[in-house]
Amino acid sequence: MDIRKVKKLIELLEESGIAEIEIKEGEESVRISRQQTAFAMHPAMQYAQAPVQNIAAPPANTNTSTAAVSAPVANKNEHTVTAPMVGTFYASATPGAKSFVDIGSEVNAGDTLCIIEAMKMMNQIESDKAGRVTAILAKNGEPVEFGQPLFIIE
Repeated sequence: MDIRKVKKLIELLEESGIAEIEIKEGEESVRISRQQTAFAMHPAMQYAQAPVQNIAAPPANTNTSTAAVSAPVANKNEHTVTAPMVGTFYASATPGAKSFVDIGSEVNAGDTLCIIEAMKMMNQIESDKAGRVTAILAKNGEPVEFGQPLFIIE
């Protein structure tokens, strides 16, 4: 397995909330985990399973008035669809095509809402609830983080 692919996997693990990832290519495989294992490993295995270090987060915003403005207030009838992975948000299947959903669109559970491209893989994000799309919180072609709100369905 190419070392560049391993580095890319480590970056993906750092950017997401995933605790562990294992990739197999033919007979080769690599497992990267944030968690410490309880058993002793052979020195050669310790090199292959490099620990992932968290980068220091920026200082927390102490101004509560701006924090309240940036976070939409959830209504009892509203359901927020969040990004299940880190990647690039696409509202349609191809550039220039009609968006999967628009504000006011009626969706059923299982309908495609958008695509998130992660590591050159196109992942269709489906609605897990039927209802009407009241807000689209991500912009086409922009990066999204794991857990970032994408849609609000009422």
